[in-house]
Amino acid sequence: MPNLELVRKDDVSSFRKIAIGTWRTAYDPSVYGTIELRMDEAMRYIARFREKTGKKLTVSHMMAKAAAMVLKECPDANAILRWNRVYLRKRIGVFFQVVMTDEGAHKVDLSGATLYDVEGKSLVEIFDEFNAKVESVRARKDPALEKTRQTFLGIPYFALNGVLRLISFLSYTLNLDLRRFGIPQDPFGSIMITNIGTLGLDTAYVPLVPYSRVPILIATGAVKDVPVVEEGKIVPRKMMRVNATFDHRFIDGFHASVMSRVLKEWIEDPFEHFDKL
Repeated sequence: MPNLELVRKDDVSSFRKIAIGTWRTAYDPSVYGTIELRMDEAMRYIARFREKTGKKLTVSHMMAKAAAMVLKECPDANAILRWNRVYLRKRIGVFFQVVMTDEGAHKVDLSGATLYDVEGKSLVEIFDEFNAKVESVRARKDPALEKTRQTFLGIPYFALNGVLRLISFLSYTLNLDLRRFGIPQDPFGSIMITNIGTLGLDTAYVPLVPYSRVPILIATGAVKDVPVVEEGKIVPRKMMRVNATFDHRFIDGFHASVMSRVLKEWIEDPFEHFDKL
């Protein structure tokens, strides 16, 4: 009689297969941290932006711009490791996780959309590009992502770890363009952002994804009314937690302090930093 009574699950998503092949027992370099941001002005800015443009701006669109400005201010964090040497990226790419539910609620998959050179774009441009990419991904009309997805669904389970390590080695360590083999060019960008607030969560820490070589992962929580002490009085304020995971091999407390300062400036004073309304 077995120790556990188990039934093997064969019907898994492409994301789940990639996840299985990604992680193994590791000497983890992750560092975790949380910053709380006041969101009263950000929510007022979103309402004004929607009124002026007719576009349904969200916190995620604002985070894309703010994250890009964080890396512009702190270029040492916009980097990857190759042969144990730090290499700085010349472009800033912001990756957002996208939930796929087109096959029904019983089979949820994950994909992503990456925006590049966000630091030089307006919120209107970011909104249009972001929404177009997410729509394309969810409609499974992104040929590069769909080709990659189908490729991974066809990989046997025993080969997942080796295949992902090989792809990462070829793409990042050797820095080869593998588009001819169905691997998108730089698909994950410089920083990954996922919105856990849509799930009603405040705090969660996303694990580093070794094969992506992305050293910063951000999880934005829900915007909630929270009692805050101001001048000795308790007042209600809208607050949001931003939870970060860093690769401590080349990002330390100094980088984190610079990045948190820039993020705070942009999100808490949006009328000064984002598009003029």
